[in-house]
Amino acid sequence: MSQCLNPDCLKTNPPETKFCQSCGEKLILVERYRALKIIGQGGFGRTFQAVDEYRPSKPFCVIKQFFPQAQGTKNLEKAASLFAQEAERLDSLGRHPQIPELLAYLTQDNRQYLVQEFIDGQNLKQELELSGTFDERQIWELLKSLLPVLEFIHSRQVIHRDIKPENIIRRRKDNQLLLVDFGAAKYATKTALAVTGTVIGSAGYAAPEQALGKATFASDIYSLGVTSIHLLTQVEPFDLFDVSEGEWVWREYLKFTVSDEVAQLLDKMIMGATKKRFQNVGEILSVVNPKYQKKINSIYKQKKFPIFTKFPIFTKEVAKGERFTFEVVTVNNSGKIIKRTQRNARQKIEDLGNGIKLEMVYIPGGSFLIGSPKNEAGRTDKESPQRQVTIQPFCMSKYPITQDQYLVIMGENPSYFKGGNRPVERVTWHKATEFCQRLSQKTGKSYRLPSENQWEYACRAGTTTPFYFGPTITTDLVNYNGNFTYGNAPQGLYREQTTNVGSFPPNAFGLYDMHGNVDEWCQDIWHNSYEGVSTDDSTWENNENSELRVLCGGSWNDYPWWCRSADRDWDNTNISINNVGFRVVCLSF
Repeated sequence: MSQCLNPDCLKTNPPETKFCQSCGEKLILVERYRALKIIGQGGFGRTFQAVDEYRPSKPFCVIKQFFPQAQGTKNLEKAASLFAQEAERLDSLGRHPQIPELLAYLTQDNRQYLVQEFIDGQNLKQELELSGTFDERQIWELLKSLLPVLEFIHSRQVIHRDIKPENIIRRRKDNQLLLVDFGAAKYATKTALAVTGTVIGSAGYAAPEQALGKATFASDIYSLGVTSIHLLTQVEPFDLFDVSEGEWVWREYLKFTVSDEVAQLLDKMIMGATKKRFQNVGEILSVVNPKYQKKINSIYKQKKFPIFTKFPIFTKEVAKGERFTFEVVTVNNSGKIIKRTQRNARQKIEDLGNGIKLEMVYIPGGSFLIGSPKNEAGRTDKESPQRQVTIQPFCMSKYPITQDQYLVIMGENPSYFKGGNRPVERVTWHKATEFCQRLSQKTGKSYRLPSENQWEYACRAGTTTPFYFGPTITTDLVNYNGNFTYGNAPQGLYREQTTNVGSFPPNAFGLYDMHGNVDEWCQDIWHNSYEGVSTDDSTWENNENSELRVLCGGSWNDYPWWCRSADRDWDNTNISINNVGFRVVCLSF
């Protein structure tokens, strides 16, 4: 699609269109940059994902359009100056692998535009919402990555003035952290440092002197320190500072221990008094010596991260549900575990009666590509074409519905493989939806089967590989027919039955058994491909044959390629077999 840039229009147009079919304005900037969609909007204007049509590879880029919300002549002039200033700062900085490259700064149709390199990845705010609090090793990696970037921009006499999680992006292709958004940056000349300037920056992250219009190099250090303690606690900076005592209380909100070395380092970075703070990046780097690095690595390898017993009861996280911690594993193409990552997520627990609980996990919203790429082994055309889908936050049951849970709600247990903590199976689609209706009546909340879009988004949990474990699976990770293999993984067990839920590692959202064990019913009517799929989390109902419904996930009896995140199948709504179960979703937490 082509996105119109006219602020009074903003209509979408067919690809390759040169002029907007609604307002008639040019769709391409300087005969080169074509906007595809709006990806952000702030006080100074809009941001569009775009494509550079001049280059043969047609790479993505970002167009920033100056369209201020400021009122009054002076405010508008200041906003325009800051917008132009961002282009000037990026141009003066030159090339750095962790700063987006400035591609163009131009005026068209009496509007200012800035074109930058597109960074494919998530910012740290999104990462925090997706994966939960950072641990000490992750903070250490953050500092090691960004301190040299600060040293680089400070050496060119530039102060960023807006360091916060949203302005740090982890690039998907190499996991590198990039510092973005230099709209608030300023030159730190002797004259500028001596004069009170514009108060700018983000509340909570801006240093006290910056709030008075007197930012220095140490102000960026302060903001990076506050960013670190926010990532360690997932609590807003304002709540980490005790105004009555005039001191930071971030330690009281920790979920994991932090060594004295890192704590003291962060404490000095966030000192309110400028003279007591680190004055420049060089001072921090001189403290962080190789001996200290070795100690941090040792702590991480031994996983000495016990949970603190002190936990504030009035944080937003607790208000939404309790935290639980789990380990996510990543494998290589041979199925060997190459990485273990500690994660946490939020859950609410429903009391179903008779001592039976239902754990509902909070799934943060986001966008992903549904379906599979054409080079993915085991795929079929029913997984095409890939489409970008945007999902709103929702809750999903941590496990497939168990036999105990089904029995307490429905008064029966149809399963072939008996076991209270095993997934219920031999459940028709109609019985699964009846369970949701009865559960809704019992709890006063609205439960239903997941849409197919929700299911695949929840299964992938931010991954793009065939499985959320990586490029393959083994029977140590998933319950499937281990006589068959995927990738270079070895043969394994064929258990020929279901296993207790939660017997294998979860994905990054904290969901278990999304691969294997039992196929899972979705709400959607079956379609033979993704042509016409909805681009949100709604169910797909526009088909005459409502008796065919979607199944996802694969089962104990399936080949490994049928357990992939993108694999989709169907069955009749009246079928009841011993490898089909379900899980539920809810939009309230």
